[in-house]
Amino acid sequence: MSDNPELLLGIDAGNGAFKLYGAPGGLEFISQAATQGTQKVLSTLGLRKSKAPLAIQNENGSFYVGASAHDFGRPVENLDVDRFNGTPEMKALLHGSITRYQQRYGKFEAPLSIIVGLPNEVLTGDLAEQNVENVKRWLRGTHTWTADGEPLSVEIAEVKAASQVAGGLFDYLLDAEGRFLPDRKGAFNGEVGVITIGFGTVELMVVRNREIVQRFTSGAASGVRRLLELVNGQRLYSLGELDMQLRARQLDLREALPIWEREVTGVIEKQWGAAWKRFDVVLIMGGGAILLKDSLPFRFNGRAYLPAEPVQSIARGLYRLSLLQQARKGK
Repeated sequence: MSDNPELLLGIDAGNGAFKLYGAPGGLEFISQAATQGTQKVLSTLGLRKSKAPLAIQNENGSFYVGASAHDFGRPVENLDVDRFNGTPEMKALLHGSITRYQQRYGKFEAPLSIIVGLPNEVLTGDLAEQNVENVKRWLRGTHTWTADGEPLSVEIAEVKAASQVAGGLFDYLLDAEGRFLPDRKGAFNGEVGVITIGFGTVELMVVRNREIVQRFTSGAASGVRRLLELVNGQRLYSLGELDMQLRARQLDLREALPIWEREVTGVIEKQWGAAWKRFDVVLIMGGGAILLKDSLPFRFNGRAYLPAEPVQSIARGLYRLSLLQQARKGK
């Protein structure tokens, strides 16, 4: 894929999907994991045969991962911050996403240097440094697994951590080669608000003159998961099953969507109030931004920016940041 000593890759390990972005392009891999069952139902006359999800086997056991994994095994839905410490399903999702990335773009021909995006909750508080070290510890090194029976391995030589929100910021500021866009570089020296609406959280960050403004930076568990919980009042489905229905536009959101939108805007108003009026631009990114694209941007009176591919913004921005750092290191 590259002649560089190490291949650069941005990873947004979201609760809804793993997003990977490198020189060839990006990939979204649904963050569903399930332990494999022991029985398989054969196709039967009159019914279609379901296509099995990707089967991953590693040192932690056997898992189905990716889209529709919850239809084939016992769902594993660990959505708290402990997953970033390298839980078994998190490792299976990493291996599954890398498998699909290589199937799309070709085998990695060198070790990886990655920047992984983490939610604010992981990067704040007394355990922040320990959390980052835990993430680096389980990601760094040689990973081996089988995917649908095929042996695979990859070496991750270097791991850096950044906030998911920072990934969205650099996606806006940098071009595909990791260089500052001339018409946007000035915003880096001004004041920029960033909102990322992911599956698990709504993350806010404000950067002024290249420094984080702490009082305007926070995270809340009000992501798309909350919308699905409102729909799933009787708890008839796993969140993964509902996510697949949402992506297929099979969910009736007429009642739940306005309630969830008010919760999201409440998080923003509580943290920012009217201060957004002084920001040069308000960036709105993440998968949840797609659901609110017809309403949320208009609350910021022309200051909002919604990228063409908001789902990939964080991973793409982290990759572009790695290009910028590589260029600076080479000077």
